[in-house]
Amino acid sequence: MAAERIPMRKVLDILRLAYEGGRSQRQIAGSLALSQSSVSLCLSRFRASGLSWPLPPDCDEAALDRRLFARSPLPDPDSRPLPEWATVHRELKRKGVTLQLLWVEYQLAHEGTPTRAHCYQYTQFCARYHAWASRLDPVLRQEHKAGERTFVDYAGLTMEVLDLETGAVRAAQIFVGALGASHLLFAEATWTQQLPDWIASHVRMAEFYGGVTALTVPDNLRTGVTRACFYEPEVNATYQDFATHYGTVILPTRVAAPRDKAKVEGGVLIVTREILAPLRHHRFHSLAQLNAAIAERLARVNARPFQLLAGSRRSVFEALERAALRPLPSERYEFAEWRTAKVHIDYHVSIERHFYSVPHAYLKATVRVRLTATMIEILQHGTRIAAHRRSVGPSGHGRFTTDPAHRPKSHQAHLQWTPARLMRWGGDIGPAAAAAVAHILEHKPHPEQGYRSCLGLLSLAKRYTAPRLEAACARARVSGTISYRSVRSILLAGLDKLPVEAPLTLHLPAQHAHVRGATYYRTSEVSDLHA
Repeated sequence: MAAERIPMRKVLDILRLAYEGGRSQRQIAGSLALSQSSVSLCLSRFRASGLSWPLPPDCDEAALDRRLFARSPLPDPDSRPLPEWATVHRELKRKGVTLQLLWVEYQLAHEGTPTRAHCYQYTQFCARYHAWASRLDPVLRQEHKAGERTFVDYAGLTMEVLDLETGAVRAAQIFVGALGASHLLFAEATWTQQLPDWIASHVRMAEFYGGVTALTVPDNLRTGVTRACFYEPEVNATYQDFATHYGTVILPTRVAAPRDKAKVEGGVLIVTREILAPLRHHRFHSLAQLNAAIAERLARVNARPFQLLAGSRRSVFEALERAALRPLPSERYEFAEWRTAKVHIDYHVSIERHFYSVPHAYLKATVRVRLTATMIEILQHGTRIAAHRRSVGPSGHGRFTTDPAHRPKSHQAHLQWTPARLMRWGGDIGPAAAAAVAHILEHKPHPEQGYRSCLGLLSLAKRYTAPRLEAACARARVSGTISYRSVRSILLAGLDKLPVEAPLTLHLPAQHAHVRGATYYRTSEVSDLHA
């Protein structure tokens, strides 16, 4: 079976770490949980493609995929003889036995056989043994280079905040971050562990450190990791957007593997014991008050001297890690949500019951939508194809935001979805249905904005039959309320089965006993009464 293609997200991470971070292939492979051969193949294909880093503006993910991987499939893995690694591991525990000796014995075991020429050389023999042994879950002291990793997690302990106005007590969550090399800690309280608070804590942590590391290592918290997987965890789209903005790579830990983030596990322990526990008797009345107390004690923890090493977390950070951090971008990250939408035949996508246009060439395409507090961006294959000001609130429901440049020059570009075709379709049902379609199209600023309503109206014939839809349209026409919703409500109530009555009109006689006439008001008695 052919090897699985490296996701384009990881391809971009490989190129970023190689050309911006200056990391070796072995370091990149270790950081991204890839084999070194996969990293080498990706970089060699990038060099052969003739592209430069950073990528040209017109090179989106789809173009990069075509340039790098439009090649013949990778060859099948070789079938070289492998030793019994369990035996190798057991023999290494004997005094005087080394990998060099075991490799020589491995070579001699295949002497005189056809597989002798395919035996692994010493370097690969050692590398493959260490790769096998790494799966035995050994307990090792992890050493991280300056500026390489930031570990993040939530503390299990929460802090209570009392609202003086309502008397309600609310639990605040504690976010903790730790740098891999200096172990400088960051902690703050937020109301929830939901995505907006999760991203906002990352932003404030980056500003606290004055930069970001090459890798950000979270736990498999549902907020940050959409789907936990040993081989290919799926990072939340907003979290990935944050990482791209700050130039870091999200590398979730393995499921149920706390040793992968031992730094933050230790940081959580320190924050719990030395910051939260001493504050347990304090009464806080706001989140800001709680965070001020946390910041004060956090500064003491970071400045406290190590017990066995020289300096403190803060001094090691200033001397070693601050210069190794990547600089912050010029603009602070603006929280954004990501959604998937399909372009309708009216070349609009529906977001929160509001319709935004895209170029008509993308009819029926599936696109990604990025929502910020003020903007809507629509992308396909990583390239933005439309942007609109976001319509917020009930007043924008059911309305259209249309860029005139997105409209086709001819309705033929709508795959023949034209007003004439819709009216012919309505005419096949009956004259009342055709009149209803014409009425809807005429009362829209642009006819294509009525396509969606017309399709909904005509689709009612599938559920209620064409004769019933024709009768409902006739009743709606008499009542003067022609719309998809009014016709649908008539069908739901069964009013289409009742005879249509003409509107009631009153004809009053010109002379009547109760009609006083103009002469009544000219009499002197009436004039005196009103005076």
